[in-house]
Amino acid sequence: MAVLDHAPPPFFKRGPAPLALLSFYVAFSIALFVLDLRFHALDIVRQAISLGTDPLQRLAQAPMRMLTEGSDYFLTLESVQEENRALRTAQLATAPTLLRLEQLEAENERLRQLLALQSREKAAGQAARILYTARDPFARRVFLDKGQQQGLIPGQPVIDEGGIIGQITRVFPFSAEVTLVTDKNQAVPVQVQRTGQRSVTFGLGNGQVELKYIPANADVQVGDMLITSGLDGVYLPGFPVARVIHVERDSAYAFARIVAAPLAAVESHTVVMVLHPRQPLPPRPPAPEAEGGKPAAKPTRAGN
Repeated sequence: MAVLDHAPPPFFKRGPAPLALLSFYVAFSIALFVLDLRFHALDIVRQAISLGTDPLQRLAQAPMRMLTEGSDYFLTLESVQEENRALRTAQLATAPTLLRLEQLEAENERLRQLLALQSREKAAGQAARILYTARDPFARRVFLDKGQQQGLIPGQPVIDEGGIIGQITRVFPFSAEVTLVTDKNQAVPVQVQRTGQRSVTFGLGNGQVELKYIPANADVQVGDMLITSGLDGVYLPGFPVARVIHVERDSAYAFARIVAAPLAAVESHTVVMVLHPRQPLPPRPPAPEAEGGKPAAKPTRAGN
């Protein structure tokens, strides 16, 4: 039995030979390489392929990117929290210094204003600090950190950069009591700066003062400034005391009711200026002597 040859006859073979295919593909590749190198003919094809594969690349890189970004997020969050804690600690550490600095700057500004007011009024004094207020709720008194050891005596006026605060009423070895102008027992001789009308202010006990003994027809208006008249021998003339805020006139009364608000910060400041007491007035000159070396007779009142 003859063995049949399964190999097809050469007439029925399909396709080119493998060597020919290899040569064709090599030549085609070299041609594409030359065209792309010289004429950039495949840029459009390359962009189209990149556009199609970009979503796949992003999808493949998504897990690693999410892992990296998550790790960076938590590291950044921890770093920010640690930085915030450090900043809070530093802020708390510097807060007392900053608050103290602001307070000192405010006190220095008030002291400069006090010194300017002192120079303007030609008065001498020394600065003092308010320690605390009196325990009596119906009294308007404060206590200073200076007393007899610093040369303070009762009767000295106390001012700030706005005007009159009050007057020293009691002195202790290392402290002194100041009765504010708003106290009901405190009276200050004043005059209306605009008109020169003289009167006296009395404290109302509620942070305000009342201008008394002003006739109902007197020229006093809201907004007028009251200054010390200096008639009491305690306050130098010209210091600001208060500003009129209310005027009430009633024909049934001979005097007007006038309320004023102190210009000084009687309820808030902690640093004040204690002025030195005023120099006593010079003694009254003796009566001139009449002829013959005898003193002149005292004048008599009319009708005597």
